[in-house]
Amino acid sequence: MKKVALLTAAIIICAVPFYGQHFITKNGHISFYSDGPLEKIEAHNKQVNSALNIETGDMVFKVLMKSFVFEKALMQEHFNENYVESDKFPNATFKGKVVNMSDITLTKDGTYEADVEGELTIHGISNKIEDKGTFIVSKEGIHGNSKFNILLADYDISIPGAVTGKIAEEIEITVDVKLKKFSK
Repeated sequence: MKKVALLTAAIIICAVPFYGQHFITKNGHISFYSDGPLEKIEAHNKQVNSALNIETGDMVFKVLMKSFVFEKALMQEHFNENYVESDKFPNATFKGKVVNMSDITLTKDGTYEADVEGELTIHGISNKIEDKGTFIVSKEGIHGNSKFNILLADYDISIPGAVTGKIAEEIEITVDVKLKKFSK
């Protein structure tokens, strides 16, 4: 398992241009929440890989879909088999850029707003995303947070007819990563 995590981290770092300083994590946290008339659905994934090039602002995320944990095992099974089809589409990815990286002072502790743009790929479908997040800079590294919403239909995720109107068609995604400086 450690070899897989190290290989994934290496792939992520390679996806971001080689020049510059990189901050990475292999255990970021992404959760999603949906509040529909029938049921509230929440899942957490604490095996999120991410890398940030602080000189260019290039940022990537890779999320193994089967690593989302639900309160109920049946929800997790339906999520993987019927909704995101994890065997066919095992990962969600984000590849983008912090477009205001020059406004973030990484040499001074503080909280900074980050404007992020890029492509989010879920269920084999890619869509452009533009949203705001927060970077908290400290001697420990960069703590990044963001919260945004997506429509399931935008990623070709169908809600079965039996529960249409009872499960939310929009979900809230929360990102929480603690990036540490990567030294080669």
